[in-house]
Amino acid sequence: MEYSYTIIDPDAVSNLQLSTFLAEYGDFNCSGISETPDDGLNLILKFSPDIVFVNLDHNAQLLFQKVIELHQYITDLPLIIGISKTKNHAYDAIKNGFFDYWLQPFNEFDVRKSLLKLKRKFPKEKEPQTICLKSYNDFHYLNTEDILYLQADNNTTEFFMKDGSVANAYKTLKTFEKQLPKNFVRIHQSYIVNTNYVSRINFGKSICSLKKVDKKLPFSKSYKERVNQLKQTLSKNSISSLN
Repeated sequence: MEYSYTIIDPDAVSNLQLSTFLAEYGDFNCSGISETPDDGLNLILKFSPDIVFVNLDHNAQLLFQKVIELHQYITDLPLIIGISKTKNHAYDAIKNGFFDYWLQPFNEFDVRKSLLKLKRKFPKEKEPQTICLKSYNDFHYLNTEDILYLQADNNTTEFFMKDGSVANAYKTLKTFEKQLPKNFVRIHQSYIVNTNYVSRINFGKSICSLKKVDKKLPFSKSYKERVNQLKQTLSKNSISSLN
């Protein structure tokens, strides 16, 4: 199970180093990077990451203010880890409930201990492997691993399975977006895709191609950021060939 994280840091070199460092651990997935506290707050509310890294060497007081502001919008706050080149903001970070405080340059041993402590205190629960489609007295159970993608059809949703069958549910796509495991990503107003079956992403044509079937799903501009994150996730465990 992966932990999602967001970085709030205007320093491009710093957030690249942090992203690269976390990628080595394999179970941390970036859900967005922002340069300003306001954009960072928007990312947190949009993607509900498990962890937020904030660079306190820039706009520290405004960042602390945004952390307090989060309580107005969400019940369960993400774990917040401050990063800084000095210990100047450590006391305020503790006072504001930060999970940890990392000094730059990063010390691999200290970071490893912090992440292991995080995983021990906040273990990820195994996500359900089946989803139940209920219609009156009919209960249809689908194995989520067999779902290729979901497609909206007005106020109903169609589940396209890898065996070629299609199951229907009388609920909106948004309902299932919240229930499905994290390997399901909404890429369009009308589509949610099982990322385990994505074989190709064409940004020129705004299309995702799927394994098992000759199917290409469009992705829209409003969901392009999620597709970018999907590309990063799939690329982590791939051999890259630059053309």
